Amino acid sequence: MALFENINLEKGMYQSKGKSLTDVLESLDPSDNYVGTQYEGLDAFSRQLKRFDIKVSGEGSDCVEKFFQSSNSAALFPEYVSRAVKQGMNECDILSDIVATVTTIDGMDYRSIHSDLSDDDKSLKIVNEGAYIPQTVVKTSDNLVKLHKRGRMLVSSYEALRFQRLDLFTVTLKQIGAYIAHSQLKDAVEVILNGDGNNNACKAVSSASSGELTYSDIISLWSELSPYKLNAILAPTDAMKKVLTLSEMKDATAGLNFQSSGKMVTPLGAKLLHTDAISDDLIIGLDSTCALEMVKAGDVVTDYDKLIDRQLERATVSCIAGFAKIFKDASVKMTY
Repeated sequence: MALFENINLEKGMYQSKGKSLTDVLESLDPSDNYVGTQYEGLDAFSRQLKRFDIKVSGEGSDCVEKFFQSSNSAALFPEYVSRAVKQGMNECDILSDIVATVTTIDGMDYRSIHSDLSDDDKSLKIVNEGAYIPQTVVKTSDNLVKLHKRGRMLVSSYEALRFQRLDLFTVTLKQIGAYIAHSQLKDAVEVILNGDGNNNACKAVSSASSGELTYSDIISLWSELSPYKLNAILAPTDAMKKVLTLSEMKDATAGLNFQSSGKMVTPLGAKLLHTDAISDDLIIGLDSTCALEMVKAGDVVTDYDKLIDRQLERATVSCIAGFAKIFKDASVKMTY
Protein backbone atom coordinates (compact mmCIF):
# COMPACT_ATOMS: atom_id res chain seq x y z
CA MET A 1 0.00 0.00 0.00
CA ALA A 2 1.36 3.44 -0.96
CA LEU A 3 2.22 5.87 1.81
CA PHE A 4 -0.47 8.38 0.82
CA GLU A 5 -3.17 5.78 1.41
CA ASN A 6 -2.29 5.58 5.11
CA ILE A 7 -2.59 9.28 5.92
CA ASN A 8 -5.45 10.16 8.26
CA LEU A 9 -7.06 13.35 6.93
CA GLU A 10 -8.77 15.70 9.36
CA LYS A 11 -9.67 19.38 9.52
CA GLY A 12 -6.93 20.15 12.02
CA MET A 13 -4.51 20.05 9.06
CA TYR A 14 -5.92 23.40 7.96
CA GLN A 15 -4.74 25.03 11.17
CA SER A 16 -1.02 24.90 10.32
CA LYS A 17 0.07 28.55 10.26
CA GLY A 18 1.17 29.74 6.85
CA LYS A 19 0.55 26.35 5.23
CA SER A 20 -2.17 25.05 2.97
CA LEU A 21 -3.45 21.49 3.16
CA THR A 22 -1.29 20.67 0.15
CA ASP A 23 1.80 21.93 2.03
CA VAL A 24 0.94 19.78 5.04
CA LEU A 25 0.36 16.73 2.87
CA GLU A 26 3.64 17.29 1.03
CA SER A 27 5.51 17.28 4.35
CA LEU A 28 3.91 13.95 5.23
CA ASP A 29 4.07 12.46 1.75
CA PRO A 30 6.84 14.13 -0.35
CA SER A 31 6.42 14.02 -4.11
CA ASP A 32 10.11 13.13 -4.48
CA ASN A 33 9.26 9.64 -3.23
CA TYR A 34 7.19 8.98 -6.36
CA VAL A 35 9.76 9.75 -9.07
CA GLY A 36 9.68 6.96 -11.62
CA THR A 37 6.28 5.66 -10.47
CA GLN A 38 2.79 6.02 -11.93
CA TYR A 39 2.19 8.90 -9.50
CA GLU A 40 5.09 11.02 -10.74
CA GLY A 41 3.88 14.51 -11.66
CA LEU A 42 1.10 14.51 -9.06
CA ASP A 43 1.38 16.58 -5.90
CA ALA A 44 0.31 15.26 -2.50
CA PHE A 45 -3.22 16.63 -2.81
CA SER A 46 -3.73 15.09 -6.26
CA ARG A 47 -2.59 11.75 -4.89
CA GLN A 48 -5.28 11.99 -2.22
CA LEU A 49 -7.85 12.60 -4.95
CA LYS A 50 -6.53 9.45 -6.61
CA ARG A 51 -6.82 7.60 -3.33
CA PHE A 52 -10.53 8.30 -3.09
CA ASP A 53 -11.07 8.08 -6.85
CA ILE A 54 -12.33 11.66 -7.10
CA LYS A 55 -12.19 13.15 -10.60
CA VAL A 56 -12.62 16.92 -10.46
CA SER A 57 -12.35 17.82 -14.16
CA GLY A 58 -12.83 16.55 -17.66
CA GLU A 59 -15.27 14.11 -19.16
CA GLY A 60 -16.84 11.90 -16.55
CA SER A 61 -15.98 14.17 -13.61
CA ASP A 62 -17.58 13.13 -10.35
CA CYS A 63 -20.42 14.80 -8.49
CA VAL A 64 -19.88 17.03 -5.46
CA GLU A 65 -21.17 14.29 -3.16
CA LYS A 66 -18.10 12.15 -3.98
CA PHE A 67 -16.06 14.29 -1.59
CA PHE A 68 -18.41 13.39 1.27
CA GLN A 69 -18.27 9.62 0.97
CA SER A 70 -16.12 9.53 4.14
CA SER A 71 -14.77 11.90 6.79
CA ASN A 72 -11.29 11.58 5.26
CA SER A 73 -12.34 12.55 1.76
CA ALA A 74 -14.54 15.37 3.12
CA ALA A 75 -11.40 16.99 4.53
CA LEU A 76 -10.17 17.46 0.95
CA PHE A 77 -13.13 19.60 -0.11
CA PRO A 78 -11.99 23.00 1.25
CA GLU A 79 -8.60 22.58 -0.47
CA TYR A 80 -10.34 21.75 -3.73
CA VAL A 81 -12.36 24.97 -3.38
CA SER A 82 -9.23 27.04 -2.63
CA ARG A 83 -7.30 25.57 -5.56
CA ALA A 84 -10.17 26.20 -7.99
CA VAL A 85 -10.42 29.83 -6.84
CA LYS A 86 -6.65 30.29 -7.20
CA GLN A 87 -6.81 28.78 -10.66
CA GLY A 88 -9.38 31.41 -11.63
CA MET A 89 -7.13 34.14 -10.22
CA ASN A 90 -4.15 32.85 -12.20
CA GLU A 91 -6.04 32.54 -15.48
CA CYS A 92 -6.87 36.26 -15.58
CA ASP A 93 -3.72 37.39 -13.82
CA ILE A 94 -2.17 40.73 -14.77
CA LEU A 95 -0.60 41.47 -11.40
CA SER A 96 2.37 39.19 -12.08
CA ASP A 97 3.25 41.47 -15.01
CA ILE A 98 3.38 44.64 -12.88
CA VAL A 99 4.41 43.45 -9.40
CA ALA A 100 8.13 43.33 -8.65
CA THR A 101 7.90 41.21 -5.51
CA VAL A 102 5.32 39.46 -3.34
CA THR A 103 5.63 39.55 0.45
CA THR A 104 3.57 37.14 2.55
CA ILE A 105 2.97 38.15 6.17
CA ASP A 106 1.35 36.45 9.18
CA GLY A 107 -0.40 39.49 10.65
CA MET A 108 -2.33 42.52 9.42
CA ASP A 109 0.27 45.25 10.06
CA TYR A 110 3.11 45.78 7.59
CA ARG A 111 5.41 48.66 6.75
CA SER A 112 7.32 48.52 3.50
CA ILE A 113 10.69 50.14 2.86
CA HIS A 114 11.57 52.87 0.40
CA SER A 115 14.51 54.92 -0.80
CA ASP A 116 14.03 58.46 -2.10
CA LEU A 117 16.66 58.95 -4.77
CA SER A 118 17.42 62.28 -6.41
CA ASP A 119 18.74 62.43 -9.97
CA ASP A 120 22.21 62.90 -8.51
CA ASP A 121 21.80 59.78 -6.37
CA LYS A 122 21.01 57.69 -9.44
CA SER A 123 24.36 58.54 -10.99
CA LEU A 124 27.19 56.63 -9.31
CA LYS A 125 30.20 58.87 -9.60
CA ILE A 126 33.89 58.07 -9.37
CA VAL A 127 35.07 58.01 -5.75
CA ASN A 128 38.65 59.14 -5.22
CA GLU A 129 40.86 57.43 -2.68
CA GLY A 130 39.93 58.48 0.85
CA ALA A 131 36.93 60.45 -0.38
CA TYR A 132 33.39 60.24 0.98
CA ILE A 133 31.32 57.48 -0.61
CA PRO A 134 27.77 58.62 -1.49
CA GLN A 135 25.12 56.74 0.43
CA THR A 136 21.69 55.37 -0.35
CA VAL A 137 19.34 55.66 2.61
CA VAL A 138 16.72 52.94 2.95
CA LYS A 139 13.87 53.82 5.32
CA THR A 140 10.79 52.17 6.72
CA SER A 141 7.65 53.81 5.33
CA ASP A 142 5.74 56.12 7.66
CA ASN A 143 2.35 54.53 7.02
CA LEU A 144 1.21 50.93 7.07
CA VAL A 145 0.27 49.17 3.85
CA LYS A 146 -3.50 49.12 3.49
CA LEU A 147 -4.70 45.54 3.24
CA HIS A 148 -8.08 44.74 1.72
CA LYS A 149 -10.06 41.56 2.21
CA ARG A 150 -11.67 40.40 -1.02
CA GLY A 151 -13.94 37.39 -1.28
CA ARG A 152 -17.36 35.89 -1.74
CA MET A 153 -19.83 33.96 0.36
CA LEU A 154 -20.80 30.55 -0.99
CA VAL A 155 -24.47 30.04 -0.16
CA SER A 156 -26.06 26.75 -1.11
CA SER A 157 -27.50 23.63 0.43
CA TYR A 158 -25.73 20.34 0.04
CA GLU A 159 -28.87 18.90 -1.50
CA ALA A 160 -28.79 21.54 -4.27
CA LEU A 161 -25.22 20.69 -5.25
CA ARG A 162 -24.63 17.07 -4.35
CA PHE A 163 -25.47 15.76 -7.83
CA GLN A 164 -23.76 18.57 -9.74
CA ARG A 165 -20.59 17.68 -11.64
CA LEU A 166 -17.36 18.97 -10.13
CA ASP A 167 -16.12 20.42 -13.42
CA LEU A 168 -19.23 22.64 -13.54
CA PHE A 169 -18.77 23.69 -9.90
CA THR A 170 -15.11 24.43 -10.68
CA VAL A 171 -16.20 26.95 -13.33
CA THR A 172 -18.19 28.83 -10.68
CA LEU A 173 -15.26 28.81 -8.24
CA LYS A 174 -12.82 29.96 -10.93
CA GLN A 175 -15.09 32.90 -11.66
CA ILE A 176 -14.93 33.91 -7.99
CA GLY A 177 -11.15 33.85 -8.36
CA ALA A 178 -11.41 36.06 -11.44
CA TYR A 179 -13.49 38.60 -9.46
CA ILE A 180 -10.88 38.65 -6.68
CA ALA A 181 -8.02 39.13 -9.16
CA HIS A 182 -9.91 41.97 -10.88
CA SER A 183 -10.50 43.74 -7.56
CA GLN A 184 -6.86 43.33 -6.54
CA LEU A 185 -5.75 44.84 -9.84
CA LYS A 186 -7.92 47.88 -9.10
CA ASP A 187 -6.22 48.17 -5.70
CA ALA A 188 -2.81 47.97 -7.37
CA VAL A 189 -3.68 50.67 -9.92
CA GLU A 190 -4.98 52.91 -7.14
CA VAL A 191 -1.63 52.65 -5.33
CA ILE A 192 0.35 53.25 -8.52
CA LEU A 193 -1.63 56.41 -9.28
CA ASN A 194 -2.14 57.91 -5.83
CA GLY A 195 0.58 56.28 -3.76
CA ASP A 196 0.32 54.13 -0.65
CA GLY A 197 -0.08 57.01 1.81
CA ASN A 198 3.63 57.81 1.99
CA ASN A 199 3.73 60.85 -0.32
CA ASN A 200 4.63 58.82 -3.39
CA ALA A 201 1.91 59.48 -5.96
CA CYS A 202 2.66 58.77 -9.60
CA LYS A 203 4.33 61.46 -11.70
CA ALA A 204 1.98 62.84 -14.37
CA VAL A 205 2.68 63.94 -17.94
CA SER A 206 0.30 65.04 -20.69
CA SER A 207 0.11 64.01 -24.33
CA ALA A 208 1.08 66.49 -27.03
CA SER A 209 -2.49 66.64 -28.39
CA SER A 210 -5.56 66.61 -26.19
CA GLY A 211 -7.80 63.63 -26.88
CA GLU A 212 -5.19 61.96 -29.07
CA LEU A 213 -2.50 59.41 -28.38
CA THR A 214 0.47 59.39 -30.73
CA TYR A 215 3.62 57.36 -31.04
CA SER A 216 5.59 60.38 -29.84
CA ASP A 217 3.52 60.24 -26.63
CA ILE A 218 4.71 56.67 -26.06
CA ILE A 219 8.26 57.93 -26.61
CA SER A 220 7.62 60.67 -24.02
CA LEU A 221 6.37 58.06 -21.56
CA TRP A 222 9.57 56.09 -22.12
CA SER A 223 11.82 59.12 -21.66
CA GLU A 224 10.02 60.30 -18.51
CA LEU A 225 10.75 56.96 -16.83
CA SER A 226 14.48 57.12 -17.47
CA PRO A 227 16.69 55.73 -15.94
CA TYR A 228 14.01 53.13 -15.22
CA LYS A 229 12.86 50.85 -18.03
CA LEU A 230 9.47 51.08 -19.69
CA ASN A 231 8.54 47.39 -19.75
CA ALA A 232 4.80 47.50 -18.97
CA ILE A 233 1.97 49.76 -20.09
CA LEU A 234 -1.48 49.62 -18.49
CA ALA A 235 -4.20 50.87 -20.81
CA PRO A 236 -8.02 50.89 -20.92
CA THR A 237 -9.96 49.80 -24.01
CA ASP A 238 -9.95 53.21 -25.73
CA ALA A 239 -6.20 53.64 -25.28
CA MET A 240 -5.55 50.06 -26.44
CA LYS A 241 -7.40 50.77 -29.69
CA LYS A 242 -5.49 54.01 -30.20
CA VAL A 243 -2.10 52.35 -29.59
CA LEU A 244 -2.80 49.30 -31.76
CA THR A 245 -4.00 51.46 -34.68
CA LEU A 246 -0.93 53.72 -34.71
CA SER A 247 0.80 53.57 -38.09
CA GLU A 248 4.04 52.57 -36.35
CA MET A 249 2.24 49.51 -34.94
CA LYS A 250 0.98 48.32 -38.34
CA ASP A 251 4.31 47.04 -39.57
CA ALA A 252 3.77 44.07 -41.89
CA THR A 253 6.09 41.78 -39.93
CA ALA A 254 4.44 42.70 -36.64
CA GLY A 255 1.00 42.08 -38.14
CA LEU A 256 2.09 38.68 -39.42
CA ASN A 257 3.31 37.76 -35.94
CA PHE A 258 -0.06 38.75 -34.44
CA GLN A 259 -1.97 36.73 -37.04
CA SER A 260 0.18 33.63 -36.59
CA SER A 261 0.64 33.60 -32.81
CA GLY A 262 -1.99 35.95 -31.40
CA LYS A 263 0.75 37.94 -29.67
CA MET A 264 0.09 41.66 -29.90
CA VAL A 265 2.83 43.95 -31.11
CA THR A 266 4.12 45.97 -28.17
CA PRO A 267 5.32 49.59 -28.15
CA LEU A 268 9.06 49.91 -27.51
CA GLY A 269 9.14 46.30 -26.28
CA ALA A 270 6.88 47.08 -23.32
CA LYS A 271 4.12 44.60 -22.50
CA LEU A 272 0.76 46.18 -23.34
CA LEU A 273 -1.77 45.20 -20.66
CA HIS A 274 -5.48 45.78 -21.07
CA THR A 275 -7.49 46.77 -17.98
CA ASP A 276 -10.67 48.68 -17.20
CA ALA A 277 -9.29 49.65 -13.78
CA ILE A 278 -8.22 53.08 -15.09
CA SER A 279 -10.18 55.85 -16.84
CA ASP A 280 -10.42 56.05 -20.62
CA ASP A 281 -8.18 59.12 -20.98
CA LEU A 282 -5.22 57.67 -19.07
CA ILE A 283 -2.36 55.23 -19.59
CA ILE A 284 0.30 54.14 -17.11
CA GLY A 285 3.89 53.24 -17.94
CA LEU A 286 6.04 51.51 -15.35
CA ASP A 287 9.15 49.51 -14.67
CA SER A 288 7.62 46.28 -13.41
CA THR A 289 10.92 45.17 -11.86
CA CYS A 290 10.93 47.86 -9.17
CA ALA A 291 7.66 49.81 -9.06
CA LEU A 292 5.27 47.82 -6.89
CA GLU A 293 5.24 45.39 -3.98
CA MET A 294 2.30 43.09 -3.28
CA VAL A 295 1.66 42.22 0.36
CA LYS A 296 -0.45 39.16 1.17
CA ALA A 297 -1.78 38.06 4.55
CA GLY A 298 -1.72 34.38 3.71
CA ASP A 299 -3.26 32.74 0.66
CA VAL A 300 -6.84 32.04 -0.41
CA VAL A 301 -8.75 31.13 2.77
CA THR A 302 -11.91 29.04 2.98
CA ASP A 303 -14.21 28.31 5.91
CA TYR A 304 -12.99 24.74 6.21
CA ASP A 305 -15.14 24.02 9.28
CA LYS A 306 -18.37 24.84 7.47
CA LEU A 307 -17.34 23.14 4.25
CA ILE A 308 -16.45 19.90 6.03
CA ASP A 309 -19.06 19.74 8.79
CA ARG A 310 -22.04 21.48 7.19
CA GLN A 311 -21.35 20.55 3.56
CA LEU A 312 -21.53 24.10 2.15
CA GLU A 313 -24.56 25.98 3.58
CA ARG A 314 -22.75 29.35 4.05
CA ALA A 315 -18.98 29.51 3.68
CA THR A 316 -16.60 32.31 2.71
CA VAL A 317 -13.73 32.25 0.26
CA SER A 318 -11.42 35.24 0.72
CA CYS A 319 -7.96 36.66 0.16
CA ILE A 320 -6.28 39.57 1.97
CA ALA A 321 -3.76 41.69 0.06
CA GLY A 322 -2.44 45.21 -0.37
CA PHE A 323 0.18 47.10 -2.35
CA ALA A 324 3.11 49.42 -1.69
CA LYS A 325 5.24 51.60 -3.95
CA ILE A 326 8.92 50.63 -3.99
CA PHE A 327 10.49 53.40 -6.10
CA LYS A 328 8.30 56.46 -6.50
CA ASP A 329 9.60 57.42 -9.96
CA ALA A 330 9.35 53.91 -11.44
CA SER A 331 5.86 54.66 -12.79
CA VAL A 332 4.41 57.51 -14.87
CA LYS A 333 0.83 58.30 -15.86
CA MET A 334 -0.15 60.14 -19.04
CA THR A 335 -3.47 61.85 -19.76
CA TYR A 336 -4.51 62.45 -23.35
